[in-house]
Amino acid sequence: MVLTLSAVLCFGAAVAFLCRYAGLRIWHAIVCTLFGFYLASSAAAPFVREAVFAVLGFLS
Repeated sequence: MVLTLSAVLCFGAAVAFLCRYAGLRIWHAIVCTLFGFYLASSAAAPFVREAVFAVLGFLS
Protein backbone atom coordinates (compact mmCIF):
# COMPACT_ATOMS: atom_id res chain seq x y z
CA MET A 1 0.00 0.00 0.00
CA VAL A 2 2.75 2.46 0.90
CA LEU A 3 4.69 1.58 -2.24
CA THR A 4 1.60 1.93 -4.41
CA LEU A 5 0.69 5.26 -2.88
CA SER A 6 4.25 6.51 -3.40
CA ALA A 7 4.20 5.45 -7.04
CA VAL A 8 0.84 7.17 -7.56
CA LEU A 9 2.16 10.38 -6.03
CA CYS A 10 5.37 10.25 -8.08
CA PHE A 11 3.55 9.62 -11.34
CA GLY A 12 0.99 12.31 -10.50
CA ALA A 13 3.75 14.80 -9.84
CA ALA A 14 5.47 13.82 -13.09
CA VAL A 15 2.26 14.34 -15.07
CA ALA A 16 1.66 17.71 -13.41
CA PHE A 17 5.25 18.74 -14.19
CA LEU A 18 4.93 17.61 -17.81
CA CYS A 19 1.61 19.43 -18.23
CA ARG A 20 3.09 22.60 -16.77
CA TYR A 21 6.57 22.74 -18.30
CA ALA A 22 6.98 20.19 -21.11
CA GLY A 23 3.94 21.01 -23.20
CA LEU A 24 1.94 17.91 -22.34
CA ARG A 25 -1.66 18.64 -23.19
CA ILE A 26 -4.34 17.88 -20.65
CA TRP A 27 -6.06 15.49 -23.04
CA HIS A 28 -2.80 13.52 -23.34
CA ALA A 29 -2.78 13.13 -19.56
CA ILE A 30 -6.44 12.04 -19.62
CA VAL A 31 -5.74 9.42 -22.29
CA CYS A 32 -2.77 8.09 -20.30
CA THR A 33 -4.89 7.95 -17.14
CA LEU A 34 -7.66 6.06 -18.90
CA PHE A 35 -5.10 3.67 -20.36
CA GLY A 36 -3.79 3.03 -16.85
CA PHE A 37 -7.25 2.28 -15.52
CA TYR A 38 -8.01 -0.13 -18.35
CA LEU A 39 -4.61 -1.77 -18.03
CA ALA A 40 -5.13 -2.25 -14.29
CA SER A 41 -8.37 -4.13 -14.95
CA SER A 42 -6.92 -6.29 -17.73
CA ALA A 43 -5.23 -9.67 -17.60
CA ALA A 44 -1.85 -7.96 -18.01
CA ALA A 45 -2.07 -6.18 -14.64
CA PRO A 46 -0.30 -8.90 -12.57
CA PHE A 47 2.59 -9.01 -15.05
CA VAL A 48 2.98 -5.23 -14.99
CA ARG A 49 2.87 -5.22 -11.18
CA GLU A 50 5.50 -7.97 -10.98
CA ALA A 51 7.74 -6.12 -13.46
CA VAL A 52 7.52 -2.90 -11.46
CA PHE A 53 8.31 -4.73 -8.21
CA ALA A 54 11.25 -6.48 -9.89
CA VAL A 55 12.69 -3.20 -11.13
CA LEU A 56 12.20 -1.56 -7.74
CA GLY A 57 13.79 -4.53 -6.03
CA PHE A 58 16.75 -4.30 -8.39
CA LEU A 59 17.17 -0.58 -7.71
CA SER A 60 17.01 -0.90 -3.92
